[in-house]
Amino acid sequence: MVKMSDNLTGQKKTAVITGGSSGIGFAVASRLAADGLTCILIGRNRQKLEEACRKTGNNSYGFPADLTDLSSLPALVREIASKFGRIDVLVNNAGIHLKKPALEVTDEEYQRVILTNQTSVFVLTRETAKIMAAAGGGSVINISSMASHYGLPGVIAYAASKSAVEGMTRSLAVELAPYNIRVNCIAPGFIKTDMSSSALDSDPSRKERVLARTPMARLGKPSEVADAVSFLVSEAASFITGIVMPVDGGNSIGF
Repeated sequence: MVKMSDNLTGQKKTAVITGGSSGIGFAVASRLAADGLTCILIGRNRQKLEEACRKTGNNSYGFPADLTDLSSLPALVREIASKFGRIDVLVNNAGIHLKKPALEVTDEEYQRVILTNQTSVFVLTRETAKIMAAAGGGSVINISSMASHYGLPGVIAYAASKSAVEGMTRSLAVELAPYNIRVNCIAPGFIKTDMSSSALDSDPSRKERVLARTPMARLGKPSEVADAVSFLVSEAASFITGIVMPVDGGNSIGF
């Protein structure tokens, strides 16, 4: 654990955010920390986690972990629950991308994306839900992508993984509702992150098409996805479960 404060408490609600050291995950961690939650950031890079924890405040803690090491996840969840006394919120944000023609994608590449973006999400959710169920409830937010709603070329593994996450969201929402665990999903559209900026800036014609069909005529901000997460895990959304919420500036209905 990358410890950024000695002020551990079991009284505040605790949120676990995967991929929390950059991009959308960091924005989510920053917003939930501002909302008063204790935030546990999970990522591969210890140095990035330390920096993210410094930026999000004294009540943030980093846990370096490889989410594709499935056998290690139950112990990771138990360690977090033991140290912090509770897990109220899980935000499954970590993921990888692969842009490659479908006919050239290898079995190994495809399985790596599915393992990272979907299988690890299920295992981490299953283990965390056990803790939540015993405590009387909780909230799970999966981060999908509007790529699962479109017929985008060159992203077959990524689109398949995110489609699976959305199906899993609906099934788990029904199965976990008796335990007072809500499961929802956010599908960001084109959000301005380092990764998306690099991709769109290197392909001006694609960027032009993206903006042309987005009624709000701009890319989204990571903080706008974080605002949606903040709402869905709050009491204001206490009767909402099993939804997939687009945060896309209207891109999905633009023409």
